[in-house]
Amino acid sequence: MASDQLITVIIPTYNCDRYILEAIQSVLMQEDCHYEVLVIDDGSTDSTQQLLEPLQDKIRYFKQNNQGVAAARNHGLAQAKGSLVAFLDADDYFCPGKLAKQAAIFAQQPEIGMVHSGWQRVDSEGNKLLDVCPWEKTLELDLVGWVRWKPVLPSAMMFRREWLEYVGGFDLRFPPAEDTDLVLRMALKGCKTAWLKEITVYYRQHEESAMYKGLPQARSLAAVTDNFFAQPNLPEAVRLIEYQVRYGTLVWIAWYLHYTKHPVEMVEYLQKSWQYRPYSPIETMMKWVEYFAEYASNWGLDFDAYELTSSPEWKKLTAWVMTQMNEMR
Repeated sequence: MASDQLITVIIPTYNCDRYILEAIQSVLMQEDCHYEVLVIDDGSTDSTQQLLEPLQDKIRYFKQNNQGVAAARNHGLAQAKGSLVAFLDADDYFCPGKLAKQAAIFAQQPEIGMVHSGWQRVDSEGNKLLDVCPWEKTLELDLVGWVRWKPVLPSAMMFRREWLEYVGGFDLRFPPAEDTDLVLRMALKGCKTAWLKEITVYYRQHEESAMYKGLPQARSLAAVTDNFFAQPNLPEAVRLIEYQVRYGTLVWIAWYLHYTKHPVEMVEYLQKSWQYRPYSPIETMMKWVEYFAEYASNWGLDFDAYELTSSPEWKKLTAWVMTQMNEMR
């Protein structure tokens, strides 16, 4: 079903000349919808600007000093003409029909402010790695669902522009987890979300992508979590799951640090999770290994429990747990 609403597609980019044309082309091939394409060049020093010159009649191009993706997205939002906004990272690309299908849901449900969908992880060459269908775990995207699971990927989402403007856009304090912070603020303000239960975007994994920024990602997600729970007057349903959410977030961060090869910091975050644990000390250590295996499986990755538990860092962690147990006696 075609939608009369104008959709602004905002593509922030920084030194991504290898992928930017494929991203733009995936928008220009969208059918049954009205859209504009805004490319916000966050101070690229590669050939991005030259590559995009032949597309001047198809896109609106803006270049700014390097300030980060949050500032680039906010710049795009300030220039947007559409009532609906879709973000597309320069190394990702849309599936056919993405914009029209999400816009149709907005037309059918005027009370919602976000539409979310699934994505396919692909490698640097676009080969399939894994389909991600977050609605299988997060059945309802209410505030509790967002806080508990945080299944955020801007390239898979579409927003009403008025909601993005209402919450003030992306907060520059939390790179690269500013997208999670944005969605939590929107949900807390009462923004409703609907699922489009389809894969709508290809999410590219490569060594320069945000998912490989282990320490910044970990610290940012922890800061977003702390900032959220520091707010007064949170709904009781959210307060009731605070320890559970903090524990799960810290353990996930620890696994992420293990995956990105930061074993010392991995131990640090597991120690931080200790105060929120729902299990006995021995069970907690066993569960940590089980969670790591589960998270790796969710990302389509192999996991070697022996390699983890035989590492010097894990042995130090085991000694630390024993010390905690002795102090409890």
